Amino acid sequence: MRQRTGSRPAQVSSVYLLAALLLCQLLAVACSNNRKPATASPSFGLPFERGVASWYGPKFHGRSTASGERYNMNELTAAHPSLPFGTLVGVRNTRTGREVVVRINDRGPFAHNRVIDLSYAAAREVGVVGPGTARVELYLVPPSGPPPRYTVQVGAFSEVERAESLQREMARIYPEAVVDSDGTWSRVQIGAFHDREQADTLRRELAIMGVSAIVVAAR
Repeated sequence: MRQRTGSRPAQVSSVYLLAALLLCQLLAVACSNNRKPATASPSFGLPFERGVASWYGPKFHGRSTASGERYNMNELTAAHPSLPFGTLVGVRNTRTGREVVVRINDRGPFAHNRVIDLSYAAAREVGVVGPGTARVELYLVPPSGPPPRYTVQVGAFSEVERAESLQREMARIYPEAVVDSDGTWSRVQIGAFHDREQADTLRRELAIMGVSAIVVAAR
């Protein structure tokens, strides 16, 4: 009986080839599992938003921000479309790895595909001043110290007399209405809340009454 020759070596070669391919795939998976994400930040953890950052400076210096405070281009602040005022945000330049922590005190940016507008000082820290824009990752930074408090602001005036007039009007319904002045701006504020949702409830109540108000961090 004639034995077949050549089939077994071919089968063995196929088995070895398949094993080699499987080994390569396993090594690739192992390497990918051990590789850290390129966007991870040891300082802040995982980002909640990615996009393009821009900055604004001398043209707006001294003007009122959406939160009611004056814009100071030399402070580490920023404008964001929706984050609550007073939120601390870590900003990381994805090209250079440079990072900065800013406090949200304004609304913006309004240009398409931009996620944050940095103050001049913040933009300088992460290298955005020269090019004007840069791709960044944003991280929520928990506040240090005591828990934050919130208040509902119904007006901000450069003339203290106007603020006091509005405060007296609001005090008829909300006796806790006060004028908070920093020497430049006099703000009419109602209440002090540790729970932001309670402050938002009051803001909505005022809106029903036709009073425009915003929730801000209490000093």
